[in-house]
Amino acid sequence: MRPMHTTPMSTPLPSFGHALRQWRGQRRLTQLDLSLQAGVSARHLSFVETGRASPSREMVLRLAHCLSVPMRERNAWLVAAGFAPMYRERSLDDPALADAMRSVQRLLDAQSPFPAMAMDRHWNVVASNVATQRVLSGGSPSLLASPNVMRLCHHPEGLAPRIANLSQVRENHALRLAQQLQASHDPVLADMLEELRRYPLPAARQTQRMDGEHTGIVAPFQLESDEGLLSFFTTSAVFGSVADITLSELAVESFLPADEATAQAVRRIVLED
Repeated sequence: MRPMHTTPMSTPLPSFGHALRQWRGQRRLTQLDLSLQAGVSARHLSFVETGRASPSREMVLRLAHCLSVPMRERNAWLVAAGFAPMYRERSLDDPALADAMRSVQRLLDAQSPFPAMAMDRHWNVVASNVATQRVLSGGSPSLLASPNVMRLCHHPEGLAPRIANLSQVRENHALRLAQQLQASHDPVLADMLEELRRYPLPAARQTQRMDGEHTGIVAPFQLESDEGLLSFFTTSAVFGSVADITLSELAVESFLPADEATAQAVRRIVLED
């Protein structure tokens, strides 16, 4: 089965000014707000947005920094403004990324006996540890062939029947996707969010509240297993200070036990198997 989505994120920009105006609007900044942050006059910024003035390479990067534009889109901005792209993008099997990917795998293995996985920007699983395969097992072979976290969790033939608080997990994932979409303008994430909303919820779980029901400090991920109910909370980490688009978009998701009963049950599943 193919990954959940394969459409490239960046599409040809009609103009640099159009892209700048779109991102400024998404960040809810006026031309004056952005001009003050970037250290340019509002008049010149207006000329750049309308195409009456061409930005320098330095200004393109400065404006991208002020608007927190991701690396992938910064490349698109540079090209739209007539400059060469700045950041490289390699496939994960590129020899140049071999050391980095070995480090990622070591990080995942260090989380054992608890599940951990690395995902690309579209939530496709690119690496995982043994605990992930044992604790988060289940699902049709077609879903596992090219695993995508959203499909694995919410597709009726995936983990959905085993997730005790599916409606809460659904809302949490939808919120994260919406935040990613706002930050990146990625049309693939927009499609993914719509697909997520189309997945059915079991009737018995449709009445579960999304907010306010859980009294703990974090929203749990509760999974039914042969060892009883497993309750996790998740953390997500990304690489810092990298100049490669692929690595900058990689995220490590770790499942940590929310209670001692879960910690002991997971150890039995992973270590005593």
